[in-house]
Amino acid sequence: MSSYLQFQLPLPLLRHRPIQCASDRQALFNRIAPVYDTLNDFLSLGQHRIWKRMAVSWTCAKPGDCVLDICCGSGDLAFLLSQKVGSTGKVTGLDFSWEQLSIASSRQRSLSKPCYENIEWVEGDALNLPFPDCSFDAITMGYGLRNVVDKRKALGEILRVLKEGSKASILDFNKTTQPTIAAIQEWMINNIVVPVASSYGLADDYRYLSKSISEFSTGKELEELALEVGFSTSIHYELSGGLMGNLVASR
Repeated sequence: MSSYLQFQLPLPLLRHRPIQCASDRQALFNRIAPVYDTLNDFLSLGQHRIWKRMAVSWTCAKPGDCVLDICCGSGDLAFLLSQKVGSTGKVTGLDFSWEQLSIASSRQRSLSKPCYENIEWVEGDALNLPFPDCSFDAITMGYGLRNVVDKRKALGEILRVLKEGSKASILDFNKTTQPTIAAIQEWMINNIVVPVASSYGLADDYRYLSKSISEFSTGKELEELALEVGFSTSIHYELSGGLMGNLVASR
C-alpha cells in the first residue's frame, strides 16, 4: 500500500514510502473506520467534541494559517481547524488508514461548507512526515501518539515541520498517576467500551485500549520528552478529571 496519497478526485499517487507502524494497529483502524464516529459519540457521551475543540483552541490557529492534523481519522480535528483558518488558510489531514481517510473525504463532500474546501487528505506516516521543514503554523494530533511505534521520533517529526514560534496540540487518553482515576478508566473500558464495541463485532479490537494506555507515557513524561526533542515549552493538561490529556508544545 502506498504511504503518501493525496485525496482529490481522482486520487493521484504521489510517492511511495513505507509506513512505520505495527501492521496489526493499522489493520485495526481500517476495520473500525465504519463505526468509529458512532462509537466515539456514544462512549464519550459526546464529550470528545468538547475535548477536540479545546485541542484546536490551544494551537492558536488563525485565519490564513497552514495547519496539519496528524492521525486525522475521519476528520473531526481537521474540520475544526478548517473553521479556524478559513478559506484563506489550508488544512492537511494525514493518516495511515486508507479507510478512515475515505470516510473523512466523504464527510467533507457531504458537509459542503465552503471553508472545508481548504482541506486536503494525505495517507502517510507520522514517523516520516512527507512535508518540508517549517511548513505549518499549527499542528494537532488526536489519539495518535499513543499508537505510534516511536513517540520520540513522532514528536521530532512534529517539531521539524512546525514553524518557529508555533504550537502543537496533542490530545489522547491520559495515563494517570492517580490509582482511583486509573481504576475508573479501566472499569469504563472493560465494562462499557468493550461491551458496546462487541455489539458491532469489534470487542477484540477495542480491548487493546487498556494495554495501550498502560504502555503510554504520563503527562509529566510527555512534557519532558517534548523538551528533550527540542520544543521550547511544553505543558500537559488533564481533562475530564484526568481521563483524557492534552499536551501543548511550542517550537
